[in-house]
Amino acid sequence: MPTTNDRGKRQSIIDACREMNRSGINQGTSGNISLRHQDGMLITPTSTPYDTMQAGQIVFMKLDRAPEAGQRPSSEWRFHRDILSARPEVNAVVHAHPPFATMIAIMGREIPPVHYMIACAGGDTIRCAPYATFGTEELSRHAVTALENRSACLLAHHGMIAVGPSLAKAMWLAVEVETLARQYHGCLQIGTPPLLSKAEIENVRARMAGYGIGGDES
Repeated sequence: MPTTNDRGKRQSIIDACREMNRSGINQGTSGNISLRHQDGMLITPTSTPYDTMQAGQIVFMKLDRAPEAGQRPSSEWRFHRDILSARPEVNAVVHAHPPFATMIAIMGREIPPVHYMIACAGGDTIRCAPYATFGTEELSRHAVTALENRSACLLAHHGMIAVGPSLAKAMWLAVEVETLARQYHGCLQIGTPPLLSKAEIENVRARMAGYGIGGDES
């Protein structure tokens, strides 16, 4: 059962799930969210409608082990756990199936530097991880690799992941990634888009320190 010190975090996960669907970056229960908590993580339960989700259904898992008997975390718990384990500066992981980001991911493409806002994801590209079946250790490995020195990635034939020091920042970035994917998709309808240079993206990254929604949650 939720306690006083984690009830707020549990509710913030539920609110973020509902916002994912309201904003159009996710559909149904296909997305999932985790938040670092103590020596583990709080993560959405599997196959639970967001509108009826209750704080007590949010699952607490240790980062050094698989789910305990009777727990029903998201089927994607592996990459949530492994991302949080590999990235101590990350406190929140948002996974969703936004339409445009997923279209780009289906094509196995990364998002190139068509707009300077790509710098918000940590580099001059948003990589696309190779395909692997959902919920598998293989997918988790691909996701962790695609996120090296990045705060977002695509998952081939699947969706996207955004991470951040807070849930608010990860959610903000997830929306930015979908916006970039929509822009890139639109450019491809016209032709091959011109790209910004790696040097310019690094310049933008330096100027953007602290840009966006701030705050840490741990």
